[in-house]
Amino acid sequence: MADRIDGKRLANGLIQGLTKEVEQFKASHNVVPGLAVVLVGHDPASQVYVSSKVKRAKEAGLNSIEHYLSEDCSQSELDGVIEQLNSNPNVHGILVQLPLPSHLCEKKVIESIAPEKDVDGFHPQNVGRLGTGEASLTPCTPLGCMLMLRQHFGDCLSGLSGKHAVVIGRSNIVGKPMAQLLLQANCTVTVVHSRTQNIESLCQQADILIAAVGQPEMVKSSWVKTGAVVIDVGINAISRDGKRKLVGDVEFDSVSGVASALSPVPGGVGPMTIACLMQNTLTAAKNQINLPTNKPFSAQMQTEM
Repeated sequence: MADRIDGKRLANGLIQGLTKEVEQFKASHNVVPGLAVVLVGHDPASQVYVSSKVKRAKEAGLNSIEHYLSEDCSQSELDGVIEQLNSNPNVHGILVQLPLPSHLCEKKVIESIAPEKDVDGFHPQNVGRLGTGEASLTPCTPLGCMLMLRQHFGDCLSGLSGKHAVVIGRSNIVGKPMAQLLLQANCTVTVVHSRTQNIESLCQQADILIAAVGQPEMVKSSWVKTGAVVIDVGINAISRDGKRKLVGDVEFDSVSGVASALSPVPGGVGPMTIACLMQNTLTAAKNQINLPTNKPFSAQMQTEM
């Protein structure tokens, strides 16, 4: 039976350490790191995510600033809110909850956030810096996955070095930055997606398998090499036995009999994503007062976060 990679427990530990860092930062610099979250509309899933983020921010001692806009708000109205937050010195991190209503341009929104306040790590400048191995604000979900792997393999790069990692999915939010981080950790990386032939056979070669495709229980035990470490990024709502249930992209029960370690859904990557958002906010605040803290991820892996 696979070891359970408990993201909820790891996230709690990260938040506890972060709370102490925030207290020290406040005392030393008289600055409270501020996270602004912008939610457009009333999507139930987005409301749950934002509520969790606001709760964690307050637990960590961050200043939480929320902006709630109507479903039919204009692009100019949203742009105006972002411009205001960009120029506010008390706001160190800005997150616009995605997805946005279809009449709004996500690309424009992402590019309008000041790169130094882009705690999601989606701005092209941060994407480019990640791709070249420079210091950047790293997307939260891939960062959370890497910290889970670091914990499993022993808190340093050496445990990951040389491993064959297969990433299922090529999204800008998870798949692509995940591949970049694994490359920084000296893994050999294969990215598979909807156009890939023989996906199952490629996944069977993985020492580390990252499932981030958004298809309920797509990854079966036959896809997984005996002893592989599996991180399940997916979160999908399905109906089973007349009840609504959340499942990942991995068929947990069958894969747990093959893998050496497996993250659950829920309670795996999700809590780590939110904890890493809080970490990014503190990092952004430190960067904005010119403290030398934002190292490339390969250097971060050598130290406690």
